[in-house]
Amino acid sequence: MILFCHHMVQPFTNSITPEPAASGSQPLLEFDQVGLEYPFEGAIRRIIQEMNLSIQPGEFISFVGPSGCGKTSVLRMVSGLNPAPIGEIRCRGQRISQPLKNVGMAFQNPVMLPWRNTLNNVLLPLEIVQPYKNNFRQKKAEFIHMAQDLLSTVRLQDFQKQYPWQLSGGMRQRASLCRALIHQPEILLLDEPFGALDAFTREEMWVMLQALWMRVKCVSILITHDLREAVFLSDKVYVMSSRPSSIIYETQIDLPRPRTLEMELSDEFHHYFSTIRRHIQH
Repeated sequence: MILFCHHMVQPFTNSITPEPAASGSQPLLEFDQVGLEYPFEGAIRRIIQEMNLSIQPGEFISFVGPSGCGKTSVLRMVSGLNPAPIGEIRCRGQRISQPLKNVGMAFQNPVMLPWRNTLNNVLLPLEIVQPYKNNFRQKKAEFIHMAQDLLSTVRLQDFQKQYPWQLSGGMRQRASLCRALIHQPEILLLDEPFGALDAFTREEMWVMLQALWMRVKCVSILITHDLREAVFLSDKVYVMSSRPSSIIYETQIDLPRPRTLEMELSDEFHHYFSTIRRHIQH
């Protein structure tokens, strides 16, 4: 599933350095005593006890924690597909009570239309959502250039005419990320997007996602079980406890960008990884 932003599209810039949030600037997202519970076997089961945090514009954060602690539910509440039933999540100061239109989403299994080639799959959001739909024919050349620019970033420039069945799993996931970002959303939600890939392809995808994120400068929220992935990609990592869950640890990842796979061998990277791992409750 992909949610599309209604903001007007602007050409991508050549800069790959994200702008740091200004000191004291308003957070893009705020979690205010957010909780979650479900009816279960005639009783109410609490999934998330309480979450309080804020996310600045352009920040990349990850949630890690044991299975069943509500990580994916956090994404659904942020997207507005399932607004927070307890407490509230605010986007630019406004409570999220319905699906947002400034969100892109990518999941573990990328869904691409089998009858459309790579380029046309990436262009899909601009064809079906207003105001892009009305301007698509008039601005088609501009939109194609934007899609090609993104595809080049993830090294798919030579696979624009291939169909999904002609692409590897990693290639389909790269195309899916381009499609999620073509409309330049303010928020990108990532639910274990690389979980089905082999280790080498997964690490390659970290580098490519970082490059895409550094270009579009949107808030990105990653759910992952891979702690190395969280450290490599994130500005901040939140550790969730077993349910009823809460944030039991958070850490700022002060590694320079762009990050390289060689950084995984550094003492600083290992320190972040091992500290986060000690706080995971199984």
